Amino acid sequence: QVQLVESGGGLVQPGGSLRLSCAVSGTLFSESAMSWYRQAPGKQRELVGGITKSGGSTDYVDSVKGRFTISRDNTKNTVYLRMRSLKPEDTAVYYCNSPRAGPTDYWGQGTQVTVSS
Repeated sequence: QVQLVESGGGLVQPGGSLRLSCAVSGTLFSESAMSWYRQAPGKQRELVGGITKSGGSTDYVDSVKGRFTISRDNTKNTVYLRMRSLKPEDTAVYYCNSPRAGPTDYWGQGTQVTVSS
């Protein structure tokens, strides 16, 4: 059974940085592409970006390009989201999951990121 445990969120000032982690268990992590998502208050969950199973390729939505970086460590079954130059509009609960995950699939608890002065 897949388990996803996100961590690393918190309160940060605009322009600040955070690194989120997602520990994955119950699946062959090294054979799985992974994605990061976020859900802001009152909005639907949206895709932030993804990384291939090898980590050799990443892609991002336009709103975070140049500010966010996804990486992974297949020896630790962990995927990371490095966020820089954070803006108030980045405030959301952040989740990791498969690129194919749908709303009725299993999701972890997420980690809250709040960008505010």
